[in-house]
Amino acid sequence: MNRTVKRTAIALAALLTLSAPATAFAADAPSPPVRAGSSDSAQDRVAAFYSAYIDARSGEPDTSLASALREHYLTKEFRVRLESWEHSHHVDGILRAQNTPRAWQVTYDNSGAGHTWTRVRLTWGDDQHPTYTYLSVQSDLSTKLISDIKQEDSDRS
Repeated sequence: MNRTVKRTAIALAALLTLSAPATAFAADAPSPPVRAGSSDSAQDRVAAFYSAYIDARSGEPDTSLASALREHYLTKEFRVRLESWEHSHHVDGILRAQNTPRAWQVTYDNSGAGHTWTRVRLTWGDDQHPTYTYLSVQSDLSTKLISDIKQEDSDRS
């Protein structure tokens, strides 16, 4: 074997040895969470709405954005009912609370009669002592717009 071939073989062997642990480490590293959605899915639209709405209400609240989101994601009829409900209860009707949760989760619940329902879990408190409230969000299948929100009993799992 000539000298150049030997050096190339040694260099290649060293490179493979050094890269093996890095490759093994990369394979063991957790992959980042994937978030996806579809404008055709009422459930994804509810998730997008709650994500944006909670962002608009967090930190330095952006009331203009929160109002625009209501205009875009809620039916006109529901906006009128919601305004009346909020006036009577003195809380935000989207969150059913005065404060803003730190996290949200949306899951499919049921469909029928031209509507679909998603269950929204709002997370309050800190990581060590979280509390949850649950909302039932109704969307019209034809428009994918939110047409009602009701607070659920917290006993339901």
